[in-house]
Amino acid sequence: MLKHRKLIVTGAASGIGKEIVKQCLHEGASVIACDINDHSLYDLKQSTDDCYDLHTYQLDVSNYEEVVKFFVYVEAEHADIDGLVNNAGIYLAKNILDYKVDEIDKVLDINVKGFIYLSQMFGKKLCESQRKGVIVNMSSVSGMEGSSDAIYGLSKAAILGLTKSCAMNFSPYIRVNAVAPTMVNTPMMGTIPDWRKEEYVSHQLINTPVLPEDVADTVVFLLSDKAKHYTGATFDINNGGYLR
Repeated sequence: MLKHRKLIVTGAASGIGKEIVKQCLHEGASVIACDINDHSLYDLKQSTDDCYDLHTYQLDVSNYEEVVKFFVYVEAEHADIDGLVNNAGIYLAKNILDYKVDEIDKVLDINVKGFIYLSQMFGKKLCESQRKGVIVNMSSVSGMEGSSDAIYGLSKAAILGLTKSCAMNFSPYIRVNAVAPTMVNTPMMGTIPDWRKEEYVSHQLINTPVLPEDVADTVVFLLSDKAKHYTGATFDINNGGYLR
């Protein structure tokens, strides 16, 4: 489904990002996997059969200068890039009353500014050359329904606005969509308060847990030509827990 595609995936070394990388490779894409954790990137490469199509790059998405350098590398080594998955993010599982200023900055720098930096530079590259491409942004059900961690919820709501605006700004060259999963069985899930987990589950119409590979399935679809008529849209993956 993704043959001849070349993609950037951030937050690629664990959880949902790792599964996105694996499924994109399986579907025939070449992937530049970016993560702040170099050791985890090494483990990702060691665990991947399609390693000849996998390139890794240690990157702090919240550092503008690092992102600039990354796109210099992309221009030199992977000029035919045509897809971006903004997935890198953090969740501190804190009440807004307990947040320190540096913690607020850290969440917004990674979860919002990182998406902006990557989208801006990717969009500039493709729009200036009038090439077709795709961006998929990882949001969350908490960006639509609220979160027990208000700063995280704020950051994921911001991504929905960024997605719609970039779809307009990058038209007609780049399609831009968002994915908004419910709780997914990743290490992050262990930090969600039990009462909030129970609340999510109590609303769901399907009793099968959402797994990283389920989210990756939707991302692969949105990256593919099968989704050629979708842009500015948000794809809920919440087992029918929140009907709109």
